[in-house]
Amino acid sequence: MADQADMRAPPTACHVQDNRNRFKELNHKMADVLTKRQRRLNMSRVRGRDTQPELILRGGLHRRGIRYRLHRKDLPGRPDLVFPASKGVIFVHGCFWHRHNCPKFNWPKTRQEFWRAKIESNQKRDKSVREKLNNAGWRVQVVWECALLGASRRSIEDVLDLCEAFIKGEDDAFNEVAGIWRPPDGAPP
Repeated sequence: MADQADMRAPPTACHVQDNRNRFKELNHKMADVLTKRQRRLNMSRVRGRDTQPELILRGGLHRRGIRYRLHRKDLPGRPDLVFPASKGVIFVHGCFWHRHNCPKFNWPKTRQEFWRAKIESNQKRDKSVREKLNNAGWRVQVVWECALLGASRRSIEDVLDLCEAFIKGEDDAFNEVAGIWRPPDGAPP
């Protein structure tokens, strides 16, 4: 006969949630489930190009017949998409890495000083790159990750329409496309 331990039903979501609540009540910090080596390997695989939001945007623009250059090294910041004929560039920014004011961004709970310095330096670099491109006569559009992925995303057609209007326009030196979300009461949008 099988051992009684083998016959027990697997824990349900309620059991798991109860255990998590008990753990929180004890006011313990949850340890990272990965070793430092595993965490380093995971973080090293975070890509700076050919990300899912970038591929979604590139595919949609290409299907519309809009052609572009990728990651031109001779331009400040190596923009994700470059449109030489209209002197426009598009950056596809991750909401976490560039600190977008949306629900996809949350300050990390561990190594807060490191992450604050890292993310703020990314923002300073973004501003500097934008100014250099504008001074060189280039128009800049930022498409935020939340516009393409997640609960607050826009329809892909909406995002593509906004990008196409930017590419064909001549007046905006800077433009942003973000997801549609509603900030909590009392919070700035």
